[in-house]
Amino acid sequence: MRLGDLLGMSLSSLFKRKVRTILTVLGVAIGTTSIVVMISLGIGMKQSLLEEMENYGSLTAITVNSPDGGGGMVYYDGMSTPSSSSGDKEERHLDDDLISTFSGLEHVVSVDPQLNCSAIIKCKGYMTWTNLIGTTPEYMKRQNIPLGEGNYPESESELQPLYGNTILQDMSNEKTNKGYWETGEIPPIDWMKDQVFLILDTDRYYNAGSSDENGQIVPNPKKYITKASGVVKGGIDDWNQYSYSVYCNIEALKNTLSREFRGRVIPGQPTRKNGKPYKEIFYNQLIVSVDNMDNVSSVQQMINDMGYQTYANAEWIEQEMKSMNVIQAVLGGIGAVSLFVAAIGITNTMMMSIYERTKEIGIMKVIGCRIKDIQALFLIEAGYIGFIGGVVGTALSYLISVVINKLLSGGGAEAMGFYMEEGAAGISRIPLWLAGLAIVFAVFIAMLAGFFPSLRAMKLSPLAAIRAE
Repeated sequence: MRLGDLLGMSLSSLFKRKVRTILTVLGVAIGTTSIVVMISLGIGMKQSLLEEMENYGSLTAITVNSPDGGGGMVYYDGMSTPSSSSGDKEERHLDDDLISTFSGLEHVVSVDPQLNCSAIIKCKGYMTWTNLIGTTPEYMKRQNIPLGEGNYPESESELQPLYGNTILQDMSNEKTNKGYWETGEIPPIDWMKDQVFLILDTDRYYNAGSSDENGQIVPNPKKYITKASGVVKGGIDDWNQYSYSVYCNIEALKNTLSREFRGRVIPGQPTRKNGKPYKEIFYNQLIVSVDNMDNVSSVQQMINDMGYQTYANAEWIEQEMKSMNVIQAVLGGIGAVSLFVAAIGITNTMMMSIYERTKEIGIMKVIGCRIKDIQALFLIEAGYIGFIGGVVGTALSYLISVVINKLLSGGGAEAMGFYMEEGAAGISRIPLWLAGLAIVFAVFIAMLAGFFPSLRAMKLSPLAAIRAE
């Protein structure tokens, strides 16, 4: 018997018993809907977690610090193992040579230095303390720091700050010492147009006019008139990982610090054994970017073996993903129960169909129909039920997903412990592969449920079947 004949006969048999077929298809549809919606919630939770972590930094970046936690310095008594003896120790710092070393490691895409220093911002009678971060324009571009105005700071000769969009929150009036949090009013400052002063020697600023340890009067620090390069995108209350910092070109910051603290120790920088400063300025952190999240752990281990402290979001996210996989498996299992219940209904439907068509089966055998064709006939009927139920269930899943996302929009997801970024796809997400897999799985379960009834149809005696009423 040809495949086309089998498909036509199977479909015709289903339509002869419309009510039973509809009820069986409905069971499969409900089971498919349950499993798809449950898995979609697990997928949504995992994606939401990844989106949240991306707000805190790249998932393929490793932050490298020195073992002592400050000054960008590490002691070694060898080339690649930390010192554990009291013998001669060689000082190592986070410098350009180390950048070259890390750049040569397998899977490393780039290594970007960061130099941090305290600074005071003053403008229009308002002021605040801030963390000034010097880094490369290339790093800012790779990180895709969102710009609301202006550009990334390119100049290596003068400070051109890139201001975080929430810096204005911390600006307080110099006379009243009140700011946005006390008055609810945004300071009338336009970073791109107003004259802004930066003070890098914060110790001198707070101690100006008093006597130092040598009895000398502490002079006023130098104020640098700066022109902003840009402002991070967002309103004063919009948060992202770049909102609270001020960025500048690292070369410009190094040049300015060298002039400002000429002959003096730069705060946060290491000193020689005699207390004298180094000529070179060392970095506070190195950001090592890896080609793939799967390789972060191995690269991080190599850097740790060299004696440096590291941190990567991938460490935490890996543990969270394991927990999310367990949750997703549990949700999928709950949904699968409904589909297996539907499989029992399919088995019952097919058994009833065989009992009702016993004489028909006997006639088919007598006229020479192959046993395998008879089995295929019933398997195809079960497959039809699974396919139609799978398609209907998948369509219902998309509809329910839209309803869930609608209900959880506007803070509902956050109230239930889910993170949802503005404009995100929602907590229930059904990718195309899940929809396709659900239909295939429904067909498979249906044909599996129809397999044992089809065996009974194969084993029927032709003569007994013909005599059956």
